[in-house]
Amino acid sequence: MGSCQSGSCGHGPESADDIRLRDQLKRIRNKLLVMSGKGGVGKSSVATYLAQGLARLGHQVGLLDVDLHGPSIPRMLGVSGIFHINEEKRMVPHFVNERLRVISIECLLEDRDSAVIWRGPVKHGVIKQFMAEVEWGDLDFLIIDSPPGTGDEPISIAQTIPDVQAVIITTPQEISLADVRKSINFCRHVHMPILGLVENMSGFICPHCSRETPILGKGGGARTAEAMNLSLLGSLPFDPRVVQAGDVGRTLFESPNGSDFMKALQGLIAQVLERCAALPSKAARESRAVPAPEGDHTFKVAVPLADGRLTNHFGHCEQFAIVNVQNGKIDGKEIITPPPHEPGLLPRWLGERGVSLVLAGGMGQRALQLFSERSIHVVTGAPNLEPEELIGQYLAGELMAGANVCDH
Repeated sequence: MGSCQSGSCGHGPESADDIRLRDQLKRIRNKLLVMSGKGGVGKSSVATYLAQGLARLGHQVGLLDVDLHGPSIPRMLGVSGIFHINEEKRMVPHFVNERLRVISIECLLEDRDSAVIWRGPVKHGVIKQFMAEVEWGDLDFLIIDSPPGTGDEPISIAQTIPDVQAVIITTPQEISLADVRKSINFCRHVHMPILGLVENMSGFICPHCSRETPILGKGGGARTAEAMNLSLLGSLPFDPRVVQAGDVGRTLFESPNGSDFMKALQGLIAQVLERCAALPSKAARESRAVPAPEGDHTFKVAVPLADGRLTNHFGHCEQFAIVNVQNGKIDGKEIITPPPHEPGLLPRWLGERGVSLVLAGGMGQRALQLFSERSIHVVTGAPNLEPEELIGQYLAGELMAGANVCDH
């Protein structure tokens, strides 16, 4: 363990990419990750119709396809061609219309049928580029379509976009619901808020007699939402015309017909808008100003890190920044790797290093009790910033903390 001076160990001043990423995220009001536990549940179709529907209501919408191995968004919207690069060397999304813009890996490939053969680190870098090096502009919504499962892509989104929320797609079928429960637990593990569940293919409505047949089961989405203490945002019936339109690069918005699918979609969009509109007021109620320290202004602060910023995942963080504060000013920082996770270990380990203050996103009640027993003060709900910025705000009495993102 050695001292980490500014610029070394990868945790020095922000890179240009990090600054662009942070500035871009500030210009996007709502970020929604559309995900599913398994393939074949219509996740990309729901993402496409959700983005189209929000744009048609007057919102500025970005649709980001991070299904790097199986992109389908461009074909469903009739988008093709390589992206334009502007004078600032940033990618310009394809505009479906004046309010909906799209980015997908397929629009970087000369041959649309080329296989993308990448592993985790490369995929993480590309996803970060899609946020930092794309001219998204000001958006009301960014809809992110991820591949099924809980692999590299949703993990990268969780790490890159701290305030993203999940919209999880399922069908009523139990085999789909079993995988969806894994997706729900993934979101809770990485502290990603879940906006709600969407039950797709909830029933087949016969185009001849209008009779509904629950071909994949009935009510499974609602039961799962209730059991997992989540909201069911909507149930969309199976409509063959959605498939037919998507195959030719169109949506049913181009030929409004008052179908049961479109009516259910309107209800889903209304629920998304209602829940997103309620979030700022909730965040404002939960946010609080952390008082500046009194008395002795010489102490040590510990901040759990991932990619050089505070991470919400305290117990399993990659590194800790141990920052010395002398007479109210930052005087040196050490980046250290914690020992393998073991319940109750970190309070003792940090206490032995002279830490008297921990700034964290979230922490379980047992850990809070153990820190208290060692007279180590803990601030939870701290934002995902670099340690120097967090501690500077704390010393100035300007640190705003939200809710404790850990509830166990």
